[in-house]
Amino acid sequence: MVENEKVEEQAENAVERIPAPVESGESAAKKVWKIIGIVALAIVIFLLGVLTQWLLIEPEMRALIKVKDKIDAEYYDGVSNESFYGAIFDAVNNEVLDEYSCYMTADEYAAATSASDGNRSGIGLVFYTGTEASPQMQIVRVCGNSPAEKAGFCVGDCIIGFGKDETSLQESVAFSAFSEFLSALGADVPFFVKAQTKTGERLFTLQKSAYVENYVFYRTSGSAYSFTTGKNVTAVARGEPLSALPSDTAYIRLIQFEGNAAAAFDRAMAQFKADGKKNLVLDLRENGGGDMRVLQSVAKYFCKGATAKKPTVAIADYGENKKNFYADGNVYSTYFAADSRICVLADCYTASASECLLGCMLSYGAATYADICLTEIDGQGKTFGKGIMQTTYPLSLFAQDAVKLTTARICWPNGNCIHGRGILAADGTKTVTRSYDGETELTTALECLF
Repeated sequence: MVENEKVEEQAENAVERIPAPVESGESAAKKVWKIIGIVALAIVIFLLGVLTQWLLIEPEMRALIKVKDKIDAEYYDGVSNESFYGAIFDAVNNEVLDEYSCYMTADEYAAATSASDGNRSGIGLVFYTGTEASPQMQIVRVCGNSPAEKAGFCVGDCIIGFGKDETSLQESVAFSAFSEFLSALGADVPFFVKAQTKTGERLFTLQKSAYVENYVFYRTSGSAYSFTTGKNVTAVARGEPLSALPSDTAYIRLIQFEGNAAAAFDRAMAQFKADGKKNLVLDLRENGGGDMRVLQSVAKYFCKGATAKKPTVAIADYGENKKNFYADGNVYSTYFAADSRICVLADCYTASASECLLGCMLSYGAATYADICLTEIDGQGKTFGKGIMQTTYPLSLFAQDAVKLTTARICWPNGNCIHGRGILAADGTKTVTRSYDGETELTTALECLF
């Protein structure tokens, strides 16, 4: 009994030593006010931030926002955001920035990016349309990997008729009529085109479709190749050999510094080496330039006298600082001999990256002015004269609109800048007269150079 009483007493004492929780009304109230204070402080800080940001905006921008608010609230006729901001950006593009700079909407930026990757849609023909008095549709370029190239069209062919079937061909040489006919057709719908070719009239089956353009073509006196697009670029026997070429010489046409051009040019130079050719004719006519990264890749073949493993291709002068862009390597001696000759064809549409590549050749001695043949148009032979560079900046992570701006003046490795001047016949180049008669201009240029 005594022992049980002690146990009960200890248990009772143990319970008494643990204090019961006490609810404090004053403490709970303090916590609530503390939370309210924190929220209020956050709101004040936010409002101060908004006010500070507003005050930091230029007065003209604040006025523009106020005008927009008043228009939305009071103007009798509705003005959409697209119309309001479209007018502003049109003014910026047309009246503020230079001709190479512009604001791009998300759709425009996506389209420009897709185009620079070589994505195209259509038939892939470029025409000389003659004059109003004497219209014609003479093919001056067949786009690589296009439906027209696959159908077998050649430079110099003339379109003389077209129709949905063979029995309803419209005889016409007017580009406007052909364009109207094409506009009414959906993609992948077969139609017929009649052309006057070197061997006589021929009927082609054609269709509009999406394709990825190839920008490089390789020819010798006995072979002709185009190149596939994608990861594994391969040579495809297509087109006509260039019989006017000397037997030890190859010809490469480089259309643009975009899309698959770097990989296709590598493949063309591999073919050049496999064929055992010594000299090269590089055709840059109507090549308006493109991506600096493609230029850096192509330039590695033409740094003859450079000692660096990665020679300078271009010097960008940003005003406050300068930046050198380097070739991806220096492999001239792997493909050319000490007495090899590199000749270049150019015209007034040869611009930007094309002129940079010419400057690289001239700076390092891979070519001289006498190795350049300029096409004369209206009595003047020159390249375009674009020695400035543009950079495109996406403006947001989600909307993906962008602005393309002229950001630097470009100099050749030797320090020369041809902006506004170009390469001129007066520099000591050869010249030929512009001709749309098939490949007459090309063969005449080769005769001048060789």
